Amino acid sequence: MVKDPAGGKRAKISQAQQYMILAVFGAAVFLGAAIAVVGSSINKISFSANVIVAQDQAIVGFSDTIKNIGICQKPAGKVYTDDELKKCSPNSISANSVPGTLRSDIIEKIASNEALLSVPNENNDSCINPDTKKNYTYAELEENYDSAEGEEALAKASDLIKACSALRIIPDAIPAYKNEEALLASVDKIFRDSGTEPESLSPTDDATWAPFGTNLYAITVRLTIQHGIEQINSLLSSAERSIRNLDIKQATIEWRSHSTINFQAGASAYYMDPAKLIITDKTIQPSGGKK
Repeated sequence: MVKDPAGGKRAKISQAQQYMILAVFGAAVFLGAAIAVVGSSINKISFSANVIVAQDQAIVGFSDTIKNIGICQKPAGKVYTDDELKKCSPNSISANSVPGTLRSDIIEKIASNEALLSVPNENNDSCINPDTKKNYTYAELEENYDSAEGEEALAKASDLIKACSALRIIPDAIPAYKNEEALLASVDKIFRDSGTEPESLSPTDDATWAPFGTNLYAITVRLTIQHGIEQINSLLSSAERSIRNLDIKQATIEWRSHSTINFQAGASAYYMDPAKLIITDKTIQPSGGKK
């Protein structure tokens, strides 16, 4: 039987085409797997990079907060190390060693405000300087603070500044919670300073509101007094001088006789809720999305 050369060539070509198709298919499978592995690796690298960036931003944010408050010495680098945070102790450093911070501003500016400092510390015996037998001046408090040595002495000097300087007046003027008893005591003191006594003095059930911000609220009281015009003027003058802000919203004046006035008024004082530090969470998704 005579062989067909053309048929043999076609068979070989067909076989070669099959091998080629298999090779191309294998290469495509390998390439697809390689692309999938590379894509997965890129996603993992991108996800890890996003997590690291978010962590760095959080660390920088916390470090900036600590620096701005001034409770620690400034870090050697851009952010605080774990070792620096462990050694951080507000009572071991003085305010003048962290200039420009909230702490130094409070100590050096607000605490030394002469107008606020002029308010006497009548109810705190520790605010009497044993040398002068008078209330500490801020200069004396500051000198005592600067000369303190050791953490315990610094803490004691710091507490003395908080209790006896203008810093004490700030929470007295705008307390951190609704304390009606303290307000009535303040108003009663105003009456006593003016040499008068109220006919009635009581808080009201009026709703509180925030006239100047989301955390500033009002406490309303009503009072009645019958006295001479000089005593009424003295009462209003005492109210104006009080460190506790009192806004008289409404008042009624009636003459009882040629020398007696019936004075009725509704007044409001204020308190401010403490600011709360809110820590937010951010979720980094593997796909690169953020929430």
